[in-house]
Amino acid sequence: MTPNHSPRFSRTTARRGPSSLSARSGLTALSTVLAGLMLAGAVQAASPGQAAPAFDLAGAQGNVSLSQLKGKVVYLDFWASWCGPCRQSFPWMNEMQAKYGPKGFVVVGVNLDSKREDADKFLFQTPAKFTLAFDPKGDSPKTYAIKGMPTSVLIGADGKVIQQHSGFRDDERASLEAAIAAALSGR
Repeated sequence: MTPNHSPRFSRTTARRGPSSLSARSGLTALSTVLAGLMLAGAVQAASPGQAAPAFDLAGAQGNVSLSQLKGKVVYLDFWASWCGPCRQSFPWMNEMQAKYGPKGFVVVGVNLDSKREDADKFLFQTPAKFTLAFDPKGDSPKTYAIKGMPTSVLIGADGKVIQQHSGFRDDERASLEAAIAAALSGR
């Protein structure tokens, strides 16, 4: 081999020689890196200023997708029937939907129970007066990098994430509502 020249490999050498193993190892490493980059993109997708990841889910009254809500401020809430703070957040989300809905605001609650019956029991006890979607496979929270429930993502009318918030406590209601009001005033 001369300087600045790569060795020549024939198909036979690549299939039979030790370079075949290193080529497979290289492909495996490349696949791992690409998967990591894709995951990093999903984690960053729910960062403020970034475009909110698209979703298209079965809803209580037909499919629910982010693209249907273009031009509206969206409060996307991930919840499950077994989540205590979720039960506390529903009356507040009903109130926010009633108060700000006429101004271009939409609450979308995404249920993550694997069995729809569990969600239905929860909803019988704690009614929702906002849009509901169901994701029994749990794909949508992965794209938003959700780590716990409830978690909400406030999305501006431009489709970009404004903020992500984990948990729900009474003392946070005012700051969450202030963020909604600010997003609506910036439409």
